[in-house]
Amino acid sequence: MASDPQRVTLAKVAETAGVSVATVSKVINGRRDVAQQTRDKVLELLRRYNYGGYRDDLRSHPTVELFFGFERLSIYHTEIIQSVVDAGAREGIAVVVGRRGEHDPAADPAAWARDLAAAGRRAVIAVTANILSPAIREALNRYRMPLVLLDPEILPDNSIVSCGVTNFSGGHSATAHLLSLGHRRIAYLGGTERAGSNQARLHGFRSAMEAADAPVPPELVRHAGTFHAAEGIEHGQQLLAESPTPTAVFAASDELAAGVIEAARRRGLRVPEDLSVVGFDNTLLAQVTSPPLTTIHGPVREMGAVALRTALQLAAGEEIDSHHVELATRLVVRESTCPPRD
Repeated sequence: MASDPQRVTLAKVAETAGVSVATVSKVINGRRDVAQQTRDKVLELLRRYNYGGYRDDLRSHPTVELFFGFERLSIYHTEIIQSVVDAGAREGIAVVVGRRGEHDPAADPAAWARDLAAAGRRAVIAVTANILSPAIREALNRYRMPLVLLDPEILPDNSIVSCGVTNFSGGHSATAHLLSLGHRRIAYLGGTERAGSNQARLHGFRSAMEAADAPVPPELVRHAGTFHAAEGIEHGQQLLAESPTPTAVFAASDELAAGVIEAARRRGLRVPEDLSVVGFDNTLLAQVTSPPLTTIHGPVREMGAVALRTALQLAAGEEIDSHHVELATRLVVRESTCPPRD
């Protein structure tokens, strides 16, 4: 029988079994809403055709790959892992985490996709700073493995399915909060400058400042290069060395904000009495900083669930409502902000 995954199609398996393509996809993905007799018939054909490297011992244990295109993961990334793993547990789907330091799909996209298929992956959810290359997407398509980008730093076109948050709105809300307290000399500390999420948060910041007729001096807009705390300390010290010192900082992640708080401490400044700080993401870190951090809540738990559900729908050949979903952010006020001193 044919063994090349390009030669055997879902339609061929479905036609031979006398069922729909969607039903075959559900069997492949371990969905439970298929009659046992139908399931057995489809499984036998999948084994006979050796469809996509299909292995019998993996049919009852469908897995999804959660791939990070970073060698260094942040606190925010660990919360993404938790959200997708929890969603998988509710769906009866195992989630396997991979990262660029362990696997580099760009080095050999075909081998990477083939290994994922042979290991029983049914879909890939990717968290990456870059849109995966056409060669990688083509390799995943060859093995009928749908791709969903989760909180992409660069918003893809409609050929790629993605799920993110309302970054512009979040940036606007964070800045509007500081303005409402009376701050006018407000700094912005971003992460990766070219990241779409960073740019959207910066645009939200500028929009709120412009609406309040508050100036944005160039020296008060910085990009740390990453969203990590160490860079928050370094660039926070540089911002606080400006004269006059900003009375507030909106940082594009909770880790950057925690770094700014540490930078203020090293300069003998108190938060929030001398400097108000707002973060972004509402990770667990925001609750344990001293003081607890005012931040923008990004619905990570919901985002992970949407990404997994969308990946499974695609793997089952089902229609999805949108190629890009944005979940709403909201302001969470804690103790790191207050009105500026006279």
